[in-house]
Amino acid sequence: MASTYLTRTFGAGNRRTWTFSAWIKRNEISSTQTIMAQNSGWQGSGEGALVFDGDDNLSTYNLLADLNNGTSSRVQTNRVFRDVNAWYHIVLRFDSTQATSSDRVRWYVNGVQETSLKYAFYPAQNYEPSFNRSTRVHGIGGHPTGSTMPNGCQMSHVHFCDGYSYDASAFGSTDSTTGEWKINTSPSVSYGTTGFTILKDGITITDQSANSNNFTVAGGTLTKTEDNPSNVFATFNPLSYRNNDSQRYVTFSEGNNTAIGNNSANNGNAYSSLGASSGKFYCEIKATDVRGTGYPNIGFMSEAGANRTNGGSGQITTAGGTAYLPNGRLVVDSSETASWGASFTDNDIIQLAMDLDNGALYFGKNGTWQNSGNPASGASKTGAARSFTPDGTFQFFGVAVYESGCQVKANFGNGYFGTIAVSSAGTNASGIGIFEYDVPTGFTALSTKGLNL
Repeated sequence: MASTYLTRTFGAGNRRTWTFSAWIKRNEISSTQTIMAQNSGWQGSGEGALVFDGDDNLSTYNLLADLNNGTSSRVQTNRVFRDVNAWYHIVLRFDSTQATSSDRVRWYVNGVQETSLKYAFYPAQNYEPSFNRSTRVHGIGGHPTGSTMPNGCQMSHVHFCDGYSYDASAFGSTDSTTGEWKINTSPSVSYGTTGFTILKDGITITDQSANSNNFTVAGGTLTKTEDNPSNVFATFNPLSYRNNDSQRYVTFSEGNNTAIGNNSANNGNAYSSLGASSGKFYCEIKATDVRGTGYPNIGFMSEAGANRTNGGSGQITTAGGTAYLPNGRLVVDSSETASWGASFTDNDIIQLAMDLDNGALYFGKNGTWQNSGNPASGASKTGAARSFTPDGTFQFFGVAVYESGCQVKANFGNGYFGTIAVSSAGTNASGIGIFEYDVPTGFTALSTKGLNL
């Protein structure tokens, strides 16, 4: 979560040579987000950090500051990182003992060294920055003080190798079949004295190297997610929403799995970051703050509406949309059906199933499929909220929140509604994702593995 960060006070490390590696998924863009930082009290709260900066570049933000003479250097990529659906493998390799200046600080992303740099101000040979310095508090996912540069990212398989210089191939490799950069879950690396590996399996912050350099949750709530570098799950897409030139109509939080309305005059439409044109997919959306009888709208949107971001973006209750309303009404392409299903209110869980092989969309509430629906009915499309002929058009899960505070929390398979875990996981034959209720036969989570079943 954006306010969650970890801290540890370091012992005496090798300040000339070390390597940092982590898999990171950004949840927002255009804001400075700390990956790892330390605070010495010099140059203010931003001293000594690896960050995504406000321009979405990777940067050694004051990382190379010298406590003794007040000098600093910076190595920052030209490349920007704005894919909020991808896990990036980020490696920073620091080795000031190198004779060639450009070998002293090296960024790697998904196995490839970044050589196109906005800033390339390298440290002097054998330079010792305040980073990895004894008695300094270091933070993961945020600044150690907690006062600046919240992370806004998810992180996995975090390694710090004190006294060792490794390139990205120590922590990952290229899949010979797909060509994708994939994670090495048990790299053959050394960790030195201050080194550690955390967040390797789930949310453990106990160092899994031999060093016992454990971290502490210093702020926020550390929440486990099924979303990981090997299987990316859908979230709400912060790049696809309804807005005007001056204001978003929806705000995202909790790993982009919570959508909150922030405008009293306009719908805040939001859609899943993944869509599909074939297959069968399931998700759950909890209505945590219902406003009146009409909001939130919960349902589906075709690609024409879901991929717009301007003031006239497709609304879930207009062309291409299929919505279930708190008063129990169904809206399909602006056509409303009264008394279609049961009404719902705060903390009710709405189930969504899209059968894109047969052309049918279904709604359920708290374990009961509405309109006597049966998502497993296949071609008969029993009780479907909407039936159509599959034509390769993409469908997305979607919501519309209205008025300041109208809120929903989605479970696209992570097993959580916000930071609250499902109370009793239902059955799921695919084994992909964790849900409150039983996943219909033949359906799975909307994730990269789910899309490739």
